[in-house]
Amino acid sequence: MKATAKAHTNIALIKYWGKRDESLILPMNNSLSLTLDGFYTTTTVSFKEELTEDRFFLNDHPIKGEQYNRVTKFLNLIRDYAQRTGLYAEVSSTNHVPTAAGFASSASGFAALAAASTRALDMQITEQELSRLTRQGSGSACRSVYGGFVEWEQGMEDDGSDSYAVQVAPKDHWDVRVAAVVLSDTMKKVSSRAGMKRTVDTSPFYSSWVSSIPDDLTQIKKGIDDCDFEKVGQIAEANCLKMHATTLGANPPFTYWHDTTMAVMQEVRAMRERGIPAFFTIDAGPNVKVLYLPQHEAAVQKYLREIPGVHDVIVSRSGQGVTYL
Repeated sequence: MKATAKAHTNIALIKYWGKRDESLILPMNNSLSLTLDGFYTTTTVSFKEELTEDRFFLNDHPIKGEQYNRVTKFLNLIRDYAQRTGLYAEVSSTNHVPTAAGFASSASGFAALAAASTRALDMQITEQELSRLTRQGSGSACRSVYGGFVEWEQGMEDDGSDSYAVQVAPKDHWDVRVAAVVLSDTMKKVSSRAGMKRTVDTSPFYSSWVSSIPDDLTQIKKGIDDCDFEKVGQIAEANCLKMHATTLGANPPFTYWHDTTMAVMQEVRAMRERGIPAFFTIDAGPNVKVLYLPQHEAAVQKYLREIPGVHDVIVSRSGQGVTYL
């Protein structure tokens, strides 16, 4: 009872920010992302009769504490679903992601964990069911089940049965590039979960953010369908700024941005003034992702690397969904 799966991270172009149900991880709004080929997690899950508890290794290091608890809680969900309670697992994950610095390592991590554990238990489930299960480990992870452009439907049911991801366009639909601008690989002070909750509970800007999402989604999906880069970039950048504005209105206020985050944002705007169509988006962390088309790769890389405080620029293309190794 052993399986290995690989899942990629994704970058949200229409952000997921806030939950209507904390325990089931049900979002307040639909979100839309692009799966990235440059960052991924590979996870092997082995269920063994002789184990008396789960074991979790991340990048060859044994893990305990909060990370371990999240993994075992999720494995309990899988065991309940498969009716295999009392059967423990050894989990070995390798992250090719700067963990907890705004590169959505939990997305690739839980998608790979869900895929490997369900395959190890020989569970015959659809991708939709896998996405719904994965959501309960990490919300954004449900989008990493699929490649290309992916929408997570918030659903309306209290039990979360209609909250899962669907593919909007496959990975080969459109060659959009994403430059991940690495500013910091340190752990962020406010986790995504804590930041979401504080914002939902205290920010007066939050309700306006949620009400703006349906129109953003309609417009960006049309842009993706038409391969209209200007439209997609403008909507993604504006949606990102609206999301981060809610954190400044929270009590107490907080931000994920650093000085260099702002410098990258300004440089992207400067690129547009030079005639290079490029747009930024930022998840819950300091690092910036810059969207552009392949013909502008050399110029975009040049300008980004010249910014003081930029440690690295890592280019991704549209990535594939979960695969089994």
